[in-house]
Amino acid sequence: MAGYLDYARIGPLSRPAAAALADATGLAARVDPADLDRLFALSDAAMTSAARLLDARPHEIALAPSTSNGLFTVAAALRGPGTVLVPRDEFPANLYPWLRFAGRGGPAVRLVDPDGQRHITPDLLRRHLTPDVTALTVSAVDSLTGHLAPLAALKEVLGPGRLLIVDAIQGLGAVPLEADAADILVSGGQKWLRAGWGAALLLIRDRCAERLAPGLGGWAGVAEPFAPRHPAAPLPGAAAHLATNPDFPAAAAVGAAIDDLFDQGGPAAVGTRIRATLADLLDRARRAGADVLLDGLGPHERAGIGTFRLPGHDPATVHRALAAAGLITTRRDEWIRLSPHTSTPGAAADRLAEALHAFTRPTSHSTPHSAPHSMSHSQEPICPTN
Repeated sequence: MAGYLDYARIGPLSRPAAAALADATGLAARVDPADLDRLFALSDAAMTSAARLLDARPHEIALAPSTSNGLFTVAAALRGPGTVLVPRDEFPANLYPWLRFAGRGGPAVRLVDPDGQRHITPDLLRRHLTPDVTALTVSAVDSLTGHLAPLAALKEVLGPGRLLIVDAIQGLGAVPLEADAADILVSGGQKWLRAGWGAALLLIRDRCAERLAPGLGGWAGVAEPFAPRHPAAPLPGAAAHLATNPDFPAAAAVGAAIDDLFDQGGPAAVGTRIRATLADLLDRARRAGADVLLDGLGPHERAGIGTFRLPGHDPATVHRALAAAGLITTRRDEWIRLSPHTSTPGAAADRLAEALHAFTRPTSHSTPHSAPHSMSHSQEPICPTN
């Protein structure tokens, strides 16, 4: 769809991912043991592709059902004592796992106020590094502002003794990430990778594996699942944290999506195209009188997300006008979020400019500005979709 600007919410399945999903589902519909072996092989291939993307070893990767599940898996594995730092404006999926396990054997939680910004800087992190801090959990990309976290600089401040845990779902597949800085990284495939639901990448690097107990690890995470006595020894690597087998068709889809990302030139090439499209969209919004959230970000400090508001105009009305013009976006209170992909045509920016200028150009009729600020059925709920 030419006007689809909502990949930060849901990325429609790419053709390679859809084809892989259909093929794997076909294998699952048959009863030939060889087909089942092929399903397992697709999962292994997906982890190999993910390892290439994240600069990791294949055994450092496992497939969790979702980003949230992966983060809960990590929270269950990271035992206390200690404190995990969480930026106060983090997306809730990266907050609740730590809150739920605090007091149940997990580390305490300390929320960090970001000094008027939504993101944590290395200097701010340094000021909060008390001796009890054992980890920082952070989104690679802020889901509202599009700010790209300086993962390498944050890890440098943390040092080797503290963990950097990254929710990467708003960056993976959109822009290059400093993934080698992450000790632990989790990302689903339903946004920028365009792989759909059911499989998320769970990276646990060897350098920190001994610090995590297999808190949610079940029968699929042990070396001898059918041993006469349990508990059995955990599997090496990230697989120790698996509760059960992955969704094999979903694994095939995410593997195909990662391979397609490399076929398009890899994260750097794809990120360049996405950022150029976003820059055009934001420039059109500015020319129509819009305020851009965190407008001072440099070209490599913003990922694929940009957010604006049109001063003097009800955001729900603006959001509806964009939808009427064929532009699918997300509204968060007063802000409207744009998140294009490589397939977004230049015509989308023309549509955006025309729709916004309708609010500001002189007319003899009454302006569409109006209704009091209120929630509407067209506003995306904040929590469920990132």
